[in-house]
Amino acid sequence: MSRNEGTIDRLLRVIVGLVLIALVFVGPRSAWGWIGVVPLLTGLVGMCPIYSLLGINTCPRR
Repeated sequence: MSRNEGTIDRLLRVIVGLVLIALVFVGPRSAWGWIGVVPLLTGLVGMCPIYSLLGINTCPRR
């Protein structure tokens, strides 16, 4: 499992994930906010399965 997300991509995913999860507690209290777990986890791990399927790689080469 190699990383396929760059730093900015990962940061944006973590922020979006946290915002969506926060909406569950302070917003409309809908279960849809839990969808934020997906971008949060992919941002923390640095690997997106959909990117792998589509052949996308935003991680800079070393």
